[in-house]
Amino acid sequence: MSGGPITQDWEPVVIRKKAPNAAAKKDEKAVNAARRSGAEIETLKKATAGTNKAASSSTTLNTRKLDEETENLAHERVPSELKKAIMQARMDKKLTQSQLAQIINEKPQVIQEYESGKAIPNQQGKRWAPQTKARSKAKSARPPA
Repeated sequence: MSGGPITQDWEPVVIRKKAPNAAAKKDEKAVNAARRSGAEIETLKKATAGTNKAASSSTTLNTRKLDEETENLAHERVPSELKKAIMQARMDKKLTQSQLAQIINEKPQVIQEYESGKAIPNQQGKRWAPQTKARSKAKSARPPA
């Protein structure tokens, strides 16, 4: 170290606030300050201001489509041939609806709905109902043991 005066090599650091973001620029205080300073302010009136445009436009379109729709929609029901076949096969085997349901791992209510024609078929129901008919025919066609 030399015996001379000590000096600092630091440069001054200036700390500033962040520039205002879009929300702050739209703030009422910021707008009034800009007016006082004589800055140019642009004002736009939006046509859909104060409304939820996404909800209102799509709802209106969907509502119009539904109103224009004239087709009567209904679920596909069990055909009468199928319900009679299930009932006949069950009666031939002298089974109750509960017993048949237990054999095919289904709820008794499902058997009841199929036999009354109130069931709305799904892929599972379509899978077992024809098999029940086929099984009863196959078993009745076998010679007695």
